[in-house]
Amino acid sequence: MKKIEAIIRPFKLDEVKEALLEEGIRGMTITEVRGYGRQKGHKETYRGSEYQIEFVPKIKIEVIVDNDSIEKTVEAILRTAKTGQVGDGKIFISDISDVIRIRTDESGSSAL
Repeated sequence: MKKIEAIIRPFKLDEVKEALLEEGIRGMTITEVRGYGRQKGHKETYRGSEYQIEFVPKIKIEVIVDNDSIEKTVEAILRTAKTGQVGDGKIFISDISDVIRIRTDESGSSAL
């Protein structure tokens, strides 16, 4: 099993969610996060004063998938989250040793 974490632009959330549902991804965790990478924030003007916004608002999506679902999950995220501009985000993939469903004590793939 793998954990796929995607940091995306907030306005892309609905598109990504729909694409993941179409691919059969039934569960996901969404977190509002702030950060910066190459984008390094941006400048805004408020009442005539310009100030730097260093941490840009993003959405973090976390999904756990079987090894045979990794490619289609990543492709769905890439297809829907990409704008072609700096700040589109990142996808991180890491190993998961086990998953346990609390309600039923199921573990492994059946707990997904």
